[in-house]
Amino acid sequence: MLLNLFRKSVVNFRFPEHVKLAPLPTWQPVDEHFILTCQVSGGAPRAHLSVMLLRGEEVLERQPVAKGESTEVMFTVLAKREDHGVNFSCRTELDLRSEGLGLFQNSSAPRKLQTFVLPMTGLHLDTLRIVEVGTQWLVNCTLDGLFPAAEAEVHMALGDQKLEPKIMNHGDSLLATAWVKSNEEEGTQHLVCQVTLGDQTRSRLENVTIYSFPAPDLTLSRPQVPEWTTVTVECKAHAGAVVTLEDAPARLGAPRAQLQLNASAEDNGRSFSCSAALEVAGQWLYKNRTLKLSVLYGPRLDERDCPGNWTWQEGSQQTLRCQARGNPFPKLKCSRKGDGASLPIGDLRPVKREVAGTYLCEANSSRGVAKREVVVNVIYHQNIPAIIVPVVAVITLGAVGTAAYIYYRKLKKQKYELQKAQKAWEESVKKLNTPATPP
Repeated sequence: MLLNLFRKSVVNFRFPEHVKLAPLPTWQPVDEHFILTCQVSGGAPRAHLSVMLLRGEEVLERQPVAKGESTEVMFTVLAKREDHGVNFSCRTELDLRSEGLGLFQNSSAPRKLQTFVLPMTGLHLDTLRIVEVGTQWLVNCTLDGLFPAAEAEVHMALGDQKLEPKIMNHGDSLLATAWVKSNEEEGTQHLVCQVTLGDQTRSRLENVTIYSFPAPDLTLSRPQVPEWTTVTVECKAHAGAVVTLEDAPARLGAPRAQLQLNASAEDNGRSFSCSAALEVAGQWLYKNRTLKLSVLYGPRLDERDCPGNWTWQEGSQQTLRCQARGNPFPKLKCSRKGDGASLPIGDLRPVKREVAGTYLCEANSSRGVAKREVVVNVIYHQNIPAIIVPVVAVITLGAVGTAAYIYYRKLKKQKYELQKAQKAWEESVKKLNTPATPP
């Protein structure tokens, strides 16, 4: 009887030989379900053997281990952002406490999970669409909402030219910038930006048109000519472009324009501007070139440049202008008649009576001479009577003349009225002396 009881209490058990968590996905997209597999070998009795899936130390789920020497227990898990970088593991429990024995546990080596978010849309590539050969410019590739942004890889290229982007992250945003230099090959090339995270890639492509557009060729038949020489101005555009030459006859769509003129002094320093236009990918581009003409002419010294009469009050503040023109620029010398004193050109602060007089100005250059007299009058208190007396005399003579004219007109009118009255009296007397006609 005791022997039978002892035999009933003996339990045949065996610990699992090993428990293992199968390899995880390298990268697991967030909000997608995936399967974790716990592999269990050995262990008995299986009715008392279970396996658990752990997230760190948190038990996510427990399942019994089916019969069989080697068994795989699968768990379905929804990936979350917070699962990124977290360790997952499997743990077996052989629970013999109901048999008066203990709880025996065995754990697998942990495996780290990497989760990610890579939006399907929203990748932007900012770049110039039209670029001249040899130009260097900056392109930006941006994407918001990816996680973890620091783990993303960026590839950028222009055609076969691989770029070296600088990558910056801020939260869930990524910015990649790269300098691009267009090569010598004209035409349309593909600029691409690829962002890779996990096992997924997002791409953005933009077309960039590379063009060549030299400035127009602008020429003068002679950049420096004597006055009254014929000058030819010509502007030519390079292949595919059209030009417009300022002041030249309009010729729409022409690659060449020309202008002829008879150069005068007014043309000295004149700018001639040529504009070239080229259509690239539906846009019009413009380039300009400007040249100046130098016209050689003799000295000019006229009223505009050097007024011939100045009258000022002594002690006032004035500016005396006298400037010669010409090309080459003439030398100007102004000397007062009598003593040869120089004309005080510029600011006179104050005006003094000593500067009064008549000056002879002479402008000299290799192309001739120009002369002009300049009179400077200075009014001061001692010469005021000399000015007032003639003025008073003129006013007096004017007043006398006006009075005489008025008297003459009045006298003439009185004489006319008297003659008219006398004639009327004579007519009356004549009528009285005439005999009446008998009935």
